[in-house]
Amino acid sequence: MQRPSARRSRSQRVSSRPVRYFLLDRVTELVPGERARGVKCVTLTDETLHDHFPDHPILPGCLVLEGLAQLAGLLVEATFDKDRTAPTVRRALLVGVRQAKFHGMAVPGDRLEYVATLGSVLDGAAEAKVEAKSEGERVARAELTFVLKEVPTVRVHEQRRALYALWTRDLDPPPVLR
Repeated sequence: MQRPSARRSRSQRVSSRPVRYFLLDRVTELVPGERARGVKCVTLTDETLHDHFPDHPILPGCLVLEGLAQLAGLLVEATFDKDRTAPTVRRALLVGVRQAKFHGMAVPGDRLEYVATLGSVLDGAAEAKVEAKSEGERVARAELTFVLKEVPTVRVHEQRRALYALWTRDLDPPPVLR
């Protein structure tokens, strides 16, 4: 008799692994309430490129958009987290994507430059315009909407703090983000 894991197809075994997409390598500028800039270096070690597409690897447009959302989400959280004594921390959750356009492909060797500019802000929600460029050429753009929600788990906050510290470590001074 085969073990249960041996009976599953290769695609089932691969898709059952947890996958984390950190699609932002570094934040190069963070001005809460205004804008953020960051970079993503596309490399052949990016796991998604192995199947998308064999012999013609490109970073899927939806993952470029996710990288832009990660930068914009950081900007939104930095903008709203002014009261460091507040007992709860709210996290930016992406709830809307409008006017998404893909103008080019991101391929191994590209250095994507991300820009997020804060738009309208309400209590508990914000919009951001985002754009990705490679060597000055536009790759993607969109308008993103976020809501801020309390996430009642310590683990999420620990992971976000560690990730934000890594992304912003070269900023002078590095921001204190909860």
